[in-house]
Amino acid sequence: MVETVFDAIVIGTGPAGISASLYLARAGHSVLALGAGAGALERAESIENYFGFPEPVTGSELVERGLAQARRLGVEVRRQEVVHIGVEETFVVKAAASGADGTAEYRSKALLLATGKSRAGLKAVGFEEFQGRGISFCATCDGFLYRGKRLAVIGSGEYAANEREELAAFSKDVTVFTDGKPVAAGTFPDDATFVDSAIERFEGSDRVSAIVTKDGTRHPVDGVFVAVGTAGAASFAATVGIAMSGQDIAVDRDFMTNVPGLFAAGDCLGGYLQIAKAVSDGALASKSMNTYLKSLKK
Repeated sequence: MVETVFDAIVIGTGPAGISASLYLARAGHSVLALGAGAGALERAESIENYFGFPEPVTGSELVERGLAQARRLGVEVRRQEVVHIGVEETFVVKAAASGADGTAEYRSKALLLATGKSRAGLKAVGFEEFQGRGISFCATCDGFLYRGKRLAVIGSGEYAANEREELAAFSKDVTVFTDGKPVAAGTFPDDATFVDSAIERFEGSDRVSAIVTKDGTRHPVDGVFVAVGTAGAASFAATVGIAMSGQDIAVDRDFMTNVPGLFAAGDCLGGYLQIAKAVSDGALASKSMNTYLKSLKK
């Protein structure tokens, strides 16, 4: 169901995203902040170098304080995993929540990516070698190229389920490889096909042609789509054509990407991966977003 069009949607509920949310809300904008968590920060045991805390604070406590502050100022915060973004007349964000909340679609006039930086990859022989040669990170971008082919989706969560749904429009032969990870009940449709064994290696000559799992089985494939964990900045960038600088999102001096109205802040920009910088990025990005939103009313 399509809900109210927000002035701004912020993807990411870590320091950069919540910092931007605070400023946008105080400027009188309607703001929705979406995130499945604050990533590495929530796992930080002791933070001693952030301004205003004479005693060490845990990452989870810092996150909760920020979320409470945002809610107090009127930001709508929802703990939902974003699995897809698109651009129509407005920005379209598809999110999935665990439990009874199901999935939802949201729209906004401006969008901020503050998804942090992925700190883990798929550890299997051939994974790096075949990237761009049969291994893809975007079903929306590349699915059309594999019409009627044998396809694999690697992942076990809502993000993987969304990528499988996208690929089902192009092929009836789509298998989900969980890499040995558990799958939550209700995440995938009943007719989904799974391979539960962990992945050992990818094989092929010029392009990937098979996935070999640790139980010794060789699974022939024509294309592999990686959707491990939650969708990150690079995944969203590929979907809507955001320019990248290596593994980082490229922005201008106003923190806007090459897509008008789409901004980015925090660790997904690279550089000094610290809370203080992320908070600063969020504040500066919000200033530019405020200017952009005002320009739409002229």
